[in-house]
Amino acid sequence: MKRSEAKSLGQIIDEAINMTGQADDFNAYRLSSLWPDVVGQAINRMTTRRYVDSNHIFHVYLTSAVVKNELSFNRTALVEALNRAVGSTVITDIKFH
Repeated sequence: MKRSEAKSLGQIIDEAINMTGQADDFNAYRLSSLWPDVVGQAINRMTTRRYVDSNHIFHVYLTSAVVKNELSFNRTALVEALNRAVGSTVITDIKFH
C-alpha cells in the first residue's frame, strides 16, 4: 500500500463533513457563531436569535429598532463580510426582525 501525503486534522474533518453532506449545515452554524466577531459585542448583545433558513437567508432578531435600521443600510456589506469570514458563500441575504 502506498502512503499518501500527510493531511492536517482540519483537512480530514472538512473531508468527513463534505462526505456526509453536512457541509451546508456546518457552514450555517459557523456563520452564526462568527456573528459577534463581524458586528462586534455591542450589537451582538442586542441580538436575541439568529439562524440560516433553507433559502440561504440569515435571519437576525434584534432588540433595538435603531440598530435594526442601521444594519439594514449595511446589509450587502454584512453578507459579504459573513461569507468571507466563513470562507464560503453560505448566505445570499440578511433579514432583520
